[in-house]
Amino acid sequence: MIIQQLYRYPVKGLSAEPLAHVSLKPGYGFPRDREFALALASTTFDPVNPKPAPKTRFLMLMKNEALSSLVTRYNDDTDELTISNREGEQLLKATLGTKQGADAVEAFFFQFLPEDLDAKPRLVQSSGHQFTDVSVVSKDMMHAISLINLASVRSFEETIGAAVHPLRFRGNIYFDNDKPWSELDMVGQQLLIGDVPVEVVQRTRRCPATQVNPDTAERDINVPALLQQHYGHADMGIYAEIRGAGTVRPGDKIRLA
Repeated sequence: MIIQQLYRYPVKGLSAEPLAHVSLKPGYGFPRDREFALALASTTFDPVNPKPAPKTRFLMLMKNEALSSLVTRYNDDTDELTISNREGEQLLKATLGTKQGADAVEAFFFQFLPEDLDAKPRLVQSSGHQFTDVSVVSKDMMHAISLINLASVRSFEETIGAAVHPLRFRGNIYFDNDKPWSELDMVGQQLLIGDVPVEVVQRTRRCPATQVNPDTAERDINVPALLQQHYGHADMGIYAEIRGAGTVRPGDKIRLA
């Protein structure tokens, strides 16, 4: 099993950002992954005492597919979020740690999603908190990392007779082992990702967000229904909890510990 790509998603529901390497340690997920979220106006979130909330309390692809038409990049050094369209036109650059920057981001998405929102969303963040979909399961699961087997994606493509962009599944680690679906049998096993020990803890059940084509921002394939129809489950990928520290890069091997 060889790592092909690494991705993070600094703002929940927004663009994947490719990484050349990532440093992992127990009790944390991918650094800066799902660190920010755009909470609906009705969502209660206390940054001093953060509580996990269902993804339906935030802007998300499952409901707001137009988000996929934006290209966003977060700069760790400057705390700036840049939002562009697919043509490369910059639509906004804002410093997230300032009130002015947060206000600008909130106003942008309120205008960008006029049919989805009846009030401005709120940009939220809390130190050590990650807005992962499985944060509601446990604090440990909040920091779990998502792995996708590209062989399974190819198998799914062949089965349904349609192209399936791997980024529909918004994973952190994309690997290839030429053994489709073998990852689903790894739950409970200890792996080494490079030299970083992890434990596979759960299969990843897919939601309607995967219906959205990252290339077109349109819903074109009912991925959960097709998985269920052809395989008897709606799973694609696995979650793993980090058990040790180290740096991971594309090209590193994943193997049984």
